[in-house]
Amino acid sequence: MQANRSKTDGGSLPLAVIILAAGQGKRMKSPLPKVLQPLAGRPLLKHVIDTAQSLQPAQVQVVYGHGGERVREVLKNERVSWVEQAEQLGTGHAVMQALPQLRDGEMALVLYGDVPLIRRGTLQELVQLAGSKAVGLLTMQLDDATGYGRIVRDARGQVRKIVEQKDATKAQLKIREGNTGVVAVPAKLLKKWLGKLKNNNAQREYYLTDIVAMAVKDKVKVRPLIAPTIAEVLGVNDKTQLAELETMRRAQMARDLMLAGVTLADPARLDLRGTLEHGADVALDVNVVLEGEVKLGERVRIGPNCFIRNAQIGDDSEVLANCVIDGGRIGSACIVGPFARIRPGTILGGGAHIGNFVEVKNSELGEGSKANHLTYLGDAIIGKKVNVGAGTVTCNYDGVNKSKTHIGDGAFIGSGSMLVAPVRVGANATIGAGSTITRDAPAAKLTLERSKQLTIEGWVRPTKK
Repeated sequence: MQANRSKTDGGSLPLAVIILAAGQGKRMKSPLPKVLQPLAGRPLLKHVIDTAQSLQPAQVQVVYGHGGERVREVLKNERVSWVEQAEQLGTGHAVMQALPQLRDGEMALVLYGDVPLIRRGTLQELVQLAGSKAVGLLTMQLDDATGYGRIVRDARGQVRKIVEQKDATKAQLKIREGNTGVVAVPAKLLKKWLGKLKNNNAQREYYLTDIVAMAVKDKVKVRPLIAPTIAEVLGVNDKTQLAELETMRRAQMARDLMLAGVTLADPARLDLRGTLEHGADVALDVNVVLEGEVKLGERVRIGPNCFIRNAQIGDDSEVLANCVIDGGRIGSACIVGPFARIRPGTILGGGAHIGNFVEVKNSELGEGSKANHLTYLGDAIIGKKVNVGAGTVTCNYDGVNKSKTHIGDGAFIGSGSMLVAPVRVGANATIGAGSTITRDAPAAKLTLERSKQLTIEGWVRPTKK
């Protein structure tokens, strides 16, 4: 059955989004409210709010109930109005709670806090379909519609009503077109119909779906739109369904990236838990996890098993296998890894190299500088073309305070050196291997610190008795 795509009346109303998020979610078997269960690292409700805000609505109301204070606390920075549903008496009753803030001249769009993958384009089409005088109804075609309300159409394919599963006849239960619950209704009409809702049904609840039959009776057009994909209209009721949606979202994101030109070694083994801004010819190997806001320049290559969060990586840079990059800014033509860790506050200049088992935190490395092995650089300002030898540690923390290490351009730090901050190493200075530097080292000179080597005659290694 095809969606009814008859022309709208062309009207345009300010959009008011109502998100129903009052459900308890008993089947989650978790004290965490259902709408706070994580999908791709963010609460289910956060996904819905973000999509709603992308429509640039006049207002967004969230109707909350179970665990409401916790929900509000977690999402306290969201630009929404919170409306409490003290008793859960059905979807119609939930929408009633939002009516005081709903203006007659608005278009009401009803969404659900546990339907996280709904897409902006679908909602835009639904609202346009409704116009200013009709009802836009989002439906879905299912192989098995068990559990969903059925869309009842007449011989001409016009929607007549929605029948809930428990109230359906045997014939109606065979219908494969199901109700998603997502609906766009002119607010003035919505208020009128909600005032007429009855709870004379098997659930003894006030069904929002009953407004469809009321619209038909009042000769108001009901314009259905069949969802382009099932994934975007599926709800979450238990951890199994949550995992299934996680898989669907990964597939959706991977497909979008590939269509945008990103090369994925295996689309099933990429996890995008935020947003990715990328240039051309970016390549991601298997088991890459991207979280928060990530920006990748042109021709960036990310090796297998890497975790990248809130980071920026410049053109032609390569991150080798098994690296963690958290909050850093990496310049162009850099090489990071394998097994490197970049922590917040790190800035790498163009052509810098960070090698295996090197950790960098809150430090800046100038162009062409290298730390290739087994090194910790914390709270350091490092100039251009500096070579940091294996096993070097900037000793930046005295147990109370963090102090800075400054290393000038062209310096060479020998392996196994301890630089005890605050300390400065001048430009083109050389630090001898194995030194513990506690005072400033002058530019263009060799500085080293070593205790006298001793051999103890007659010493015998202890043995076990």
